[in-house]
Amino acid sequence: MLRRLHKDQPASFAFTEKNLEWAKGQISKYPEGRQASAIIPLLWRAQEQEGWLTRPAIEYVAQMLGMAYIRALEVATFYFMFQLQPVGTVAHIQVCGTTSCMICGAEELIAVCKELIAPSAHQVSADGKFSWEEVECMGACSNAPMAQIGKDYYEDLTADKLRDLIARFGKGEVPVPGPQNGRYASEPLGGLTSLKDFESGKTQYNGSAQIAVDVGDTVKRIDGTEVPITTPWVQA
Repeated sequence: MLRRLHKDQPASFAFTEKNLEWAKGQISKYPEGRQASAIIPLLWRAQEQEGWLTRPAIEYVAQMLGMAYIRALEVATFYFMFQLQPVGTVAHIQVCGTTSCMICGAEELIAVCKELIAPSAHQVSADGKFSWEEVECMGACSNAPMAQIGKDYYEDLTADKLRDLIARFGKGEVPVPGPQNGRYASEPLGGLTSLKDFESGKTQYNGSAQIAVDVGDTVKRIDGTEVPITTPWVQA
């Protein structure tokens, strides 16, 4: 697939003071002469700052790393995680359309995106809040169908659950990522069939999702606001 930069580009780009400090820290991890090794994290941070990856941002990162612009452009156009066109200010939804998810209902999720967001991928919704695309396998096959929303995986989805997620994001919430049907990680739907000694005291969520809830973490949204992660399932 040929990936081109969007026809409408901003005049300039510069990291915020905080992101510039972070970027210099990333560059410092590499020995002299190998600064270009930081290209992917810096492009990713530039995308997080603006919501999508612009030509001025690619040029800025290339200059910062002492790279030819074309080399940075090659990276940006090769990896599909880089959005080369404007995305929704609240959330960009990437629906997995590969075999496991397709068998388990990905087409229904795509239909919801077409109905609630835009009829075609990479279009921004009328209110500017959402965009969507179909992507290849993201490695959550046992929890199919799934979608990546922002940085997070939302798994075990149905059309109704995706509708609810979009509605909650639209109201300013950030639902807890992970399985959306109550199961723990990638266990069988009926619970553990082995290693049952580990079942005692198990929390509702796995790893990072549970930690995020416990510490009251926040998710930085594309528009710069910070919103608490919320869930109706966590008990005080």
